[in-house]
Amino acid sequence: MNQLDDDIFESQHEHRHTRSRRRANRDRSRRTGASCLAVLLAGAVLLAAAFFAFGSLRSLLPGASEPSDYEGAGHGTVEVEITSGQSGSEIGESLVEAGVVKSTSSFTSVAATQPDKAAAIQPGTYSMRQEMSAASAFDRLLDPEARIAKGVTLSEGLWRSEIYPKLSKATGVPVADYEKAEKSARLELPAEAGGDVEGWLFPSTYEFEKGTSAVEQLNQMIRMTTDQLTEAKVARRDWERTLTVASIVEGEAGAADRGKVARVVENRLEDVNGPTVGMLQMDSTIHYMLQKRGTVTTSDKERNTDSPYNTYKNKGLPPGPINNPGADAIEAAGNPDEGDWLFFVTVDPESGETKFTADEAQHQRNVQEFCRNTGSCEK
Repeated sequence: MNQLDDDIFESQHEHRHTRSRRRANRDRSRRTGASCLAVLLAGAVLLAAAFFAFGSLRSLLPGASEPSDYEGAGHGTVEVEITSGQSGSEIGESLVEAGVVKSTSSFTSVAATQPDKAAAIQPGTYSMRQEMSAASAFDRLLDPEARIAKGVTLSEGLWRSEIYPKLSKATGVPVADYEKAEKSARLELPAEAGGDVEGWLFPSTYEFEKGTSAVEQLNQMIRMTTDQLTEAKVARRDWERTLTVASIVEGEAGAADRGKVARVVENRLEDVNGPTVGMLQMDSTIHYMLQKRGTVTTSDKERNTDSPYNTYKNKGLPPGPINNPGADAIEAAGNPDEGDWLFFVTVDPESGETKFTADEAQHQRNVQEFCRNTGSCEK
């Protein structure tokens, strides 16, 4: 074998070794890839097994998979008290304790999406259902029909001597505590009242929380009166005078005639040389003076009684309000109807028909009509 043959042989031999190495490398790559794939598949199987195993185990954990809210409008009935100043979460806690909603968070989540409505939830006792969805419970707290009235209703025109026993019966606070409250340093009675609460105890329905003191109750009523005076655009310097006129209107007028009666009061006060020479001559002031209910008229003897509240003997307004007037009477006193009337009489107490006139002779004829209809005039 010559040198050329040797070179060709070595070249062919080297090529064969190179092809062998390449095949060996390809085989190793295939084995390595297959091994990695096998490892990855095995890992995926283990992860899937772990996932489903955890899901099965999680279902055994108490509360882990339970929803945080009930569904639907609930069932049965339960009373829930919402107190003044409670936050949304505190209301939610009260609902949870009563079995109404399932979680505080479910209720607060609903309330957070409707802040204006949430702020409109009023203190009071509500008729709710058990196991309500948070949304259903929220809506029910905004429904006036769900609110159970457990308060005390004070009608228009009551005297404070009539108000205190009603408050006492409803709240359990002794009448004497209300009488003492009138002199309390914590009483928020405006200086314009001159220290007298008569006229300042606004008639309404009140739901006082348990433990509310007599002073706190009276303060709430006084604040409602000042709110009404403000709404009627009465200047503060005229508050007491307006309440005095309003109380006379409340004691004398039918629902449709308050503005006219207020005008009669003002006309009589202004016309000091007229038929009543500046005297109001209102029976309602005599009734207050005597603390007498059950009649619409007064006797000659009663009208001759000496008292600053006797408007048949004294010119001008009485010393202060003669009852506690409502919103309509306050509005009428603050904004009387226009007219020249000086006289009025309810000729038919059953229907409330009242006749007004500026003429005294016509008024006497109206009075006779009243006498015929009622048979209550003195002979």
